[in-house]
Amino acid sequence: MIASTGSVPARAVERQRHPQSQQRPDRVAAEVLQTVDFGGRSAAVVTPFSMVGVTWADPRATVDGVVQVRTRAIGSARWSHWRTLETDGRAPADVRGSSDPLWVGPSNAVEARVIGGRRALPRGLRLDLVNPDAPESPARPESAREQAENHRKRQEKTGKQAADQTAQHEKARQQAADSTAWNQEAPRLELGRRKSAVPLPARPVPRMVSRAGWRADETIVKGEAEYTGPTQVFFVHHTATGNGYTCAQSAGIVRGIQTYQVRSRGWDDVGYNFLVDKCGTVFEGRRGGAGRTVLGAHTAGFNADASSIAVIGDYRGRGVTPRVRTVIAAVAAYKLGAYGNAPNGRVTLTSGGGPRFPKGQRATLWRIAGHRDAGLTACPGNALYAQLPAIRAIAGAAPADVHVLRIGGTALSARRYFTKGLIQPVWTTSTPSGLINRFEVWVDGVLRVAAPAGHRTTRLSLTPGSHTLTVRALHLSGRSTAVSSRVVVDADAPVFAAKPALALRAGTVNAGAVPLRLRWDVGDGVALGSVGLTRPLPVNLGTTTRSRDVAAPPNRATPFTVRAVDRAGNATSATITRTPWVISEVSAERRGTWRALRNKAYLGGTAAGGSVRGASASWTFTGASAALVLSRGPNAGRVGVFVDGRPQGMVDLRSASPAPRQVVWSRSWAGSGEHTVRVVVEGTPGRPGVALDGLVYLK
Repeated sequence: MIASTGSVPARAVERQRHPQSQQRPDRVAAEVLQTVDFGGRSAAVVTPFSMVGVTWADPRATVDGVVQVRTRAIGSARWSHWRTLETDGRAPADVRGSSDPLWVGPSNAVEARVIGGRRALPRGLRLDLVNPDAPESPARPESAREQAENHRKRQEKTGKQAADQTAQHEKARQQAADSTAWNQEAPRLELGRRKSAVPLPARPVPRMVSRAGWRADETIVKGEAEYTGPTQVFFVHHTATGNGYTCAQSAGIVRGIQTYQVRSRGWDDVGYNFLVDKCGTVFEGRRGGAGRTVLGAHTAGFNADASSIAVIGDYRGRGVTPRVRTVIAAVAAYKLGAYGNAPNGRVTLTSGGGPRFPKGQRATLWRIAGHRDAGLTACPGNALYAQLPAIRAIAGAAPADVHVLRIGGTALSARRYFTKGLIQPVWTTSTPSGLINRFEVWVDGVLRVAAPAGHRTTRLSLTPGSHTLTVRALHLSGRSTAVSSRVVVDADAPVFAAKPALALRAGTVNAGAVPLRLRWDVGDGVALGSVGLTRPLPVNLGTTTRSRDVAAPPNRATPFTVRAVDRAGNATSATITRTPWVISEVSAERRGTWRALRNKAYLGGTAAGGSVRGASASWTFTGASAALVLSRGPNAGRVGVFVDGRPQGMVDLRSASPAPRQVVWSRSWAGSGEHTVRVVVEGTPGRPGVALDGLVYLK
């Protein structure tokens, strides 16, 4: 046994090393909770345990000095280092004075000492050893006195709790239904305040392990859960049970805390409303329902109208991880935001009586406060306490970085979304889903959809016209962030003012292509998205032009289809089909002097050459457009053109360089008809010659 100056030791070792010891009558109960008198000089026999604390008879007494323990792990011959137990956690509900329990893991031996003390130790000082994995104790029947007392308490509470809870839940329901409650970010959006028929999703409860999940011992819980008014303050604690645990052991630690607080300290149940381990797993604490304001035993003087969470571990020297910070903030926002209380605000409360604030004294606290803010304690540890401002900021923030990523079924142009009517907005936020209450989708100030926190999209149908689409993210705290987009619904396709038209144009006529000009006139009541050719080849025509030079093979019908699509995706098409017929000079009715010209540059390798004034050639055809094909060159002369006997003017064929097979003149009519085109040689002085290739007309 180890001892040191000024120390009072106690020692307990495993039962298996003392086979001569007798089994105690309450062995089943002892396997869950065993007690060893402090200061005993002989070794006490114990069964395995995982949690250690010290308690003493008078809850008003204190231990003068530092209480330390060391343990020996099962399967090991080595002792741990000495660890200090926190003894500043006095609570009004204590039946015995106590330290905070310390998680030591599966162990079979323990030594304890008190160092540095000057006064006598409290009466009844003992070690309390908890094995949370032992079989649950059988239910102890209530005595007649306990039955009578519990019945009286139930009668007193029933009326008050019913009235309080009715008012409490009605207030929560109204605040949940009021989409503008405590919203500092979106008042200018002028979202409608009238009640909507849209069903609101249930306010999400933070993910947690239920009491059944961590195997709470309901047989040791005393009485029934008590409820108070709306949650005004949320206290953050640490359990001071040490950090030497794995997250797989967390449920066992919670069971151990329940056993220690109920059976060692004499409480009704575990004192905290919630607990969270270092991995961010939340555990339901005191019985009564996570969504209700259950009266706990966590912060002397301020247990009413309050809630609490205890972080499993010791956070005097190091803080919690970002994940745990977020989880604490989510639970705090869930409890405070349900009643419209800003998690990053302050509140003034009247103490019910505690070591720091006597009964009746007013105290102004942060809505998310540390245990030490209301009590004379180091809890929740310096490092965790220093993180509370960051936790308040997370819990009280509006959803961040809310954006509409895209709106399915639409096309974006000039910051407007165009659609036929059915849309699917997709949004995002950097705020974790665990901090989100719900998302709302509004159209023109009317709530259309309310989606659960985990959703990031929805579908809805809009009527034709321009609309304001607003996606609003609501934080568990009650704050919200909204972003709006302009959505234009266009259910009508573009309209062609007239059928597209084709006409012959200037250019070179080849054996495989005749130059044409395509014209169209199409519009949309909202906005054109694109106009293009789909036949004979796909070509983007643009939304601002109304004509384009094209070509078609001679003597073959060619369809030209123009397709127009508006911004919403409505489409329409129009087609014109024409055949460019090429009539050679040989087929012309010629008068005067002409001679045959042969050169592969001419159509068909031949042309009619004329230089004598008055020589003429004419063609009669039925069509909607016609063009004369002649050669240009430095010495080419001029010709006169007549249509249906009427002069059309002179055409000068001179050019800087030779250019055979050129459309030098063209004419189009509104409809197809019979026409005669005649060309007459002028005999221009100095350059009288011309080379006639023929006529092209559209049919």
